[in-house]
Amino acid sequence: MPTIPTKTFCRNRRQVLGLGAAGLVAAMVPGSAYALTDAQARALIQKAVNEVNAAIASGRTGPALYAMFERIFARYADVNVIARSALGVAARQASPAQLAAFTKAFQGYLSRKYGKRFREFQGAKFQIQGARPIKTFYEVKTLATLPGQAPFEVLWQVSDRSGSDKFFNLIVEGVNMLASERAEIGAMLDRRRGNINAMIEDLKRAG
Repeated sequence: MPTIPTKTFCRNRRQVLGLGAAGLVAAMVPGSAYALTDAQARALIQKAVNEVNAAIASGRTGPALYAMFERIFARYADVNVIARSALGVAARQASPAQLAAFTKAFQGYLSRKYGKRFREFQGAKFQIQGARPIKTFYEVKTLATLPGQAPFEVLWQVSDRSGSDKFFNLIVEGVNMLASERAEIGAMLDRRRGNINAMIEDLKRAG
């Protein structure tokens, strides 16, 4: 049951967080050429947006709604890449079994957390506005409209690094999922003094 020494872990945490969101994206999606196309990125997000709209319109709440969002994440998100990024330097210390357990717990956590967030958008419609290439991935812009409120922007960052088209980051009203989740998981690990197994148990109840 590997445990990262507290001083080393905290020092590494500060170094990694200092990279910022742009550095995270560049590190996650290496390469020098586009295999993914504008049309493919837009098509993927259109499918995801259709399912998000359907989940919001379903009227479901609590675990039933979160289960719908977990299926959406599992189908359209590169959960393995997102999870490893969120775990940060600790991913290099974790065993394969720990990485698998963390990824499963993290997927459920994201579904609960973002399911609650999107539940606030009941009545909203997400529409694709366009896509643009950034380094080795595409960013697809969607606009969410709520009755009686100003529209707001949701950005989806898409790559085919995993072998199929997946989104690996989500930016909701300027809040970067990769950066915020890495900070959140890092704080959870700090509280557990680098103990990955204990943090995984906490993650199962979080969100």
